[in-house]
Amino acid sequence: MRPLDCRNLLPVALLVRELLDGIEIGQEPQAGPCDELQILVCCRGPQLQRTKWGGVVDGLSGSGFFRIAEHNGVFWLVDPDGGRFLSKGVNTIRFDQDHVGQTDRVPYAKACTAKYGSSHIWRAAASDRLAGWKFNTVGCWSDELVASAGSRLLATTPIAELGASFRLHRRDQVFPDVYDPEFSAHIRVSAEQRCKHRRNDPGLLGTFIDNELYWSPDWRGTDELLTLFLNLPSHRPGKIAAISGLQAHYREFAQFNAVWRTKARSWEELGRIEHIVAPFVRLRPGVLNDALETRANLADSAREAFSADCDAFVAVVADKYFELCVSAIKAADPNHLVLGSRFGYQPLSGVIAAAGRHLDVVSFNCYDFDPGPVIDAYAATGKPCLISEFSFRGDDAGLPNSRGAGPRLPTQTERARAFEGYVVAALSKPNLVGYHWFEHADQPAEGRFDGEDSNFGVVTIGDEVYDAVTQMMTKVNAAAERIHAAAVPAAL
Repeated sequence: MRPLDCRNLLPVALLVRELLDGIEIGQEPQAGPCDELQILVCCRGPQLQRTKWGGVVDGLSGSGFFRIAEHNGVFWLVDPDGGRFLSKGVNTIRFDQDHVGQTDRVPYAKACTAKYGSSHIWRAAASDRLAGWKFNTVGCWSDELVASAGSRLLATTPIAELGASFRLHRRDQVFPDVYDPEFSAHIRVSAEQRCKHRRNDPGLLGTFIDNELYWSPDWRGTDELLTLFLNLPSHRPGKIAAISGLQAHYREFAQFNAVWRTKARSWEELGRIEHIVAPFVRLRPGVLNDALETRANLADSAREAFSADCDAFVAVVADKYFELCVSAIKAADPNHLVLGSRFGYQPLSGVIAAAGRHLDVVSFNCYDFDPGPVIDAYAATGKPCLISEFSFRGDDAGLPNSRGAGPRLPTQTERARAFEGYVVAALSKPNLVGYHWFEHADQPAEGRFDGEDSNFGVVTIGDEVYDAVTQMMTKVNAAAERIHAAAVPAAL
């Protein structure tokens, strides 16, 4: 289908309607943060013909596996049968979702055992229910058997956890030491174990490498990747590489120390110091914070040099990480897409650029009301983008909502409207090829393993459906291809 020419339409900051097959999306003007997030799409048309995967039949050729295509500046996935496809997913679709804390209690499984009798019957019911809401993808951390248990096939998107599993192997590392020869060996063995058996699976959309690795200051702390590597034990390859890079840049130790202000008196002594304290603390990346950092750097040349050191190092580490991980996965499974590492927070531009050089799809988690600016940052790579996690919580669900990402809203109706505004805004971006909601069922009121106790579910912990939310999801998901087809490439 040829995308609409939207250059003559009203500005995108207006609330407008999506009229498809007699269904009106957004029947009442919204109040609140999503007022100006929806996109004008005037596209009434006939019922779309779809493949068995849910892709739109549009004359494209199928390769037997999911692939990427670009048409008139708009990116799409193409399903194994040639359907023009957007990945509409839900995360953590599991019968055994969420133990209470560190106990053996799983309230959702208990409720579903009483309701369905077995996990086998639950899988079929859950799969058909998701397909009925026009989702087509089983997201991260899910029971993959759900994908083929119902009357419609769903795609799968497992996570390999290559870097994360090495980090657990080396417990002195916050970020995996990509310079360690054992890292390369570990991820190749891990990819062989976790990816090779799926290489001929047409239902596998692609593989995530990792989830929310620590790249730079974010909600977890203020450490720079460079200082983390400098503080590795002296024999670790990552520490040696970090010092070598600084030495090549500064040549003279005194020049380096004028910026870093360490207690060392030579490069050799620097290598023996157990803990190096960064001379400056930077804000986490983001449009406003970036402007503040630029201003601070202009006022202090030492801070500017420190920032440049940190930025250069993390860009090199990112390039090595993505090169090695993508190579390991492709060696085990050359047929499927590598979907990135689910960035937890927008990292520095050098990391994004490195991701774009190696990945098939750049994935990221985004819990804002409007994902547009974040999509734009990743779209600068020229690669397709996938939102691997987003959600909104409702305070009328009876859960504490005291821990967990994303906005809290008063009611399920407002959750539904927030979903609509978010997804329609995302679909207006030409690089977007999918969005995955977090998550399938609510979390326990007592808190799961990490203490999260929030209303993230499309169903309650008793497996009761949130009607307002899922009805809106159904409407928006059904309209998604038409909305995305009207996306305007940046060059136009």
